[in-house]
Order: sequence, then C-alpha cells, then structure tokens
Amino acid sequence: MSPDPIPSEHENSSEHDRKRPMSSRIPRQAAIAIVLLTLFVVEPAAAQNNAVCGTDKLPGMVEGFFQLTTTLGIVGFVVVWQADTLVEIFVLEPEQKKAFKRHKRSAMKSMVVIVVLGPLYTVAGSMMGLPMAECVNFVPW
Repeated sequence: MSPDPIPSEHENSSEHDRKRPMSSRIPRQAAIAIVLLTLFVVEPAAAQNNAVCGTDKLPGMVEGFFQLTTTLGIVGFVVVWQADTLVEIFVLEPEQKKAFKRHKRSAMKSMVVIVVLGPLYTVAGSMMGLPMAECVNFVPW
C-alpha cells in the first residue's frame, strides 16, 4: 500500500474554510463589497454636479408628483374622516366607537405629516445645502 500523499496547501485552505463558521465569513465579505462599491459606484455619482437641477423637465415633474401625492393624501384623509364619522353614528358599542376615534386620530396624524413634510424639507434642505432643495419646490400650495 502506498502512503497517503501529503495534502497540498490549497487543500488545507479549503478544509480550513469549511471548518470556519459561515457567520465569520459574512462580515468580511460584506466589508469587501462595501469598500468596492464605495470606490467604483459612489465616485461617479459624486462627480455629477446636481443632476436633478441640470435637466429641463425633471424639477417640474418632481414638484408635480409631490403636489399630486399631497393632494391625494389630503383627499384620502377627508374620505377616511367622513367615513369613520358616518359609521361612528350607527355604532352602539363603546369599544367600536373608541376604535373609530383612534382610527380618525391616526388619519389626522398622517395628514399632518403629509402637509408638513414638504415645507420642512424645503426649508431644512436649503439650510443644509441639499442639491434638490435648490431647484425643486416641495411646498404643495
């Protein structure tokens, strides 16, 4: 019988990798991927000088989209508020009435966020020097 051959260095490393738990390899692979993405993807994006404002129709399209979504949010709030109020009239149980009042309160909070978010981004964005706040008006009225 011939003696077992001495395993090569490549065979030892693959055996070592199999013994190493998979969870210890994932953070290292993630770190390498982040470094590579940072080098190759972020640099070309950083080289662009305010791509949104540099186009002709894009700022107007963004403004129109924001106005449309804000309007739909306000209309949705009114519909939900009216429906909850109407159903609340016909409900007799106090627990159901409380549930409808909670639903109306959460709808009101959502509407306030929708209305306040645009002006807040416009003011805070211009103060922080965000490029999109320079040419796009997020105030829906």
